[in-house]
Amino acid sequence: MKLSDLARLRLTYAPQGLTLDGPMPSGYHHLEVERRLGAGDAAYRSVAEALLRYAPQRGLGLRPRATAPRAAVGVDLLSRLVVLPVPCRIVWVVEGPHRTGFGYGTLEGHVESGEEGFLVERRGDDVYAVVRAYARPASWLTRLGGPLTWLAQLLAAHGYLRALQRAVREDG
Repeated sequence: MKLSDLARLRLTYAPQGLTLDGPMPSGYHHLEVERRLGAGDAAYRSVAEALLRYAPQRGLGLRPRATAPRAAVGVDLLSRLVVLPVPCRIVWVVEGPHRTGFGYGTLEGHVESGEEGFLVERRGDDVYAVVRAYARPASWLTRLGGPLTWLAQLLAAHGYLRALQRAVREDG
């Protein structure tokens, strides 16, 4: 699968966009994790920009390639999980002084069906990162993995948070 192939693929799930504000849909496995990353305007700005440039995915080793260097609705991303293609499309973006992030949904060929959202939020002076997801198996591989698939998704979410934490430290 090539990045140029993604434009013809469809999203594999509905409803879409619920990782931004929910509620999470029934019939899916749900995940939500968060971490305090730091405090202040500089921390917020640096981690928000890192997020919009796919730092969580890079930090996890997914080697994302995207149709744009910065997250925007409609941008396609193709990452690799070892040898498995991970095709996704950005379905929402928010960018503001207190909340920045994006969510992407699975495209045909992904081993799961669902959405993953990434947010950086200002809560007073504190800066938090939040990862929310809903997914269900879309291939025999993820059905076979059962609870191990959900554990892997949880570990990946914590890896995304660590990558964003590094972005704050590297910039500050």
